[in-house]
Amino acid sequence: MTKPENPEDDGARMSFDGAMSYGDYLALDPILGAAQPKSRAHDEMLFIIQHQTSELWMRLALHELNAAREALMADDFPPVFKMLTRVARIFEQLNGAWDVLRTMTPSEYTAFREDLGESSGFQSHQYRLIEYILGNRNTAMMRVHEHRPALHAMLAAELTRPSLYAVAIAKLDSELPRPALDAPHKPVPAIEDAWARVYRDPAAHWSLYELAEKLVDLEDYFRRWRFNHVTTVERIIGFKRGTGGTSGVQYLRRMLEVELFPELWNVRGQL
Repeated sequence: MTKPENPEDDGARMSFDGAMSYGDYLALDPILGAAQPKSRAHDEMLFIIQHQTSELWMRLALHELNAAREALMADDFPPVFKMLTRVARIFEQLNGAWDVLRTMTPSEYTAFREDLGESSGFQSHQYRLIEYILGNRNTAMMRVHEHRPALHAMLAAELTRPSLYAVAIAKLDSELPRPALDAPHKPVPAIEDAWARVYRDPAAHWSLYELAEKLVDLEDYFRRWRFNHVTTVERIIGFKRGTGGTSGVQYLRRMLEVELFPELWNVRGQL
């Protein structure tokens, strides 16, 4: 009979009294204890964990986007490309989370929906920060966070800085009009023309060309995430109003029309 494998025989440490373990390093006790359903419904645990893990991924996305902006401002392009690729893959992970949530049926969601109160995903300050960093700066959404002064101040501070896309435009041509700090970016023909020059001669503008494609890749995954959000909500609640008071699916469909980097999409029609 084969003797069971003992990791200790391979040199693994088995006693962690007074030493840092895996759970200690990752602070797993508070993280795993954070999922506290309000009801006895079986599927509420799925709903909570899906949203909690999404917030963790968004925290990483914010870490990467802030660092990418700093690197771009310093003309350090290679790390920017790596970071933006990582953010796109983070949104790929977030897309996969909708697949898990869609295993919940309308009947199962109804069993605990009232326990959500008026909480809603559009109240996520991290999601709002991601949009603000990328350039979709709808300041009306800040009112949602007035009851949390620290979060409100965080969003207000972001509005004093140029968005990632604004920095990219400045690198494209310092003479181009700068996007407003406190409003969503709208397409500007001169910016589209400047990107067109890059796309017509990639070899002469390789860093900007690669930056443009990394931004498009990021928005591509971001759009998929939004679309999967819409279809998941429609599949589970149909056309009911959202818990936060929005029109639900109709509201989310309008968000699909928002473009983060409009000139980079429009320029394709010029080439």
